[in-house]
Amino acid sequence: MKPRFENKVAVVTGAAQGIGRRVVERLLEEGGLVAAVDRSELVHELRELPGASERLLTLTADLERNADAEGVMGQALRRFGRLDILVNNVGGTIWAKPYEHYREHEIEAEVRRSLFPTLWCCHAALPIMLEQGSGSIVNVSSIATRGVNRVPYGAAKGGVNALTACLAFENAQRGVRVNATAPGGTEAPPRRIPRNTEQPTEQEKGWYQQIVDQTVSSSLMKRYGTIEEQVGAILFLASDEASYITGVTLPVGGGDQG
Repeated sequence: MKPRFENKVAVVTGAAQGIGRRVVERLLEEGGLVAAVDRSELVHELRELPGASERLLTLTADLERNADAEGVMGQALRRFGRLDILVNNVGGTIWAKPYEHYREHEIEAEVRRSLFPTLWCCHAALPIMLEQGSGSIVNVSSIATRGVNRVPYGAAKGGVNALTACLAFENAQRGVRVNATAPGGTEAPPRRIPRNTEQPTEQEKGWYQQIVDQTVSSSLMKRYGTIEEQVGAILFLASDEASYITGVTLPVGGGDQG
């Protein structure tokens, strides 16, 4: 079978670790040309992957800033000449606690981290895709839109879901598909650069455990998923196999619909 992404150009954000890194690896394995983006210098380690020298561009950027998102899309276009796929994977809970315990700057930081990179990257990529008359955007949301101790993060991911649906409405007849996955709890190696460098108190550890317990309880399969299970859904929606699918937020949480 022909590789699904042969000579397709993809931008993947949040690419240095976890789900994003594996998306990059799988795209390269299936013949893609990839611009891998992260705020961390760890993203440059991807240059050691097989085939990376010819088919991979690694970039550091703060995608909470519109100018950085525009710069990333411009560099990818100059390197590869087109843009077929955008995977918006930046985001993640910074703090975990009941909403009344969040401070103002924490609420703002959660929304900036988990909504604005997707807003800015879609805004920067769309003109390129529309000029081509084709493209596929996959936004990584979360089933935490219904859950405990992550209200600002859940609100940001709810915004990602709305963005996905609205962009699909606007662009379906112009050749651009827009979908999202909503990962549930996912087993992953410890983050090499944590989102929150503060040492948690015993109370904060208890609040996080409530998230773990609720996530497992809400899953019909009563377990966390794997990185491969999350990546498989992302790549399906990005591929031409999903050519008649747009405007969908696909829960990948063992039956938890989010």
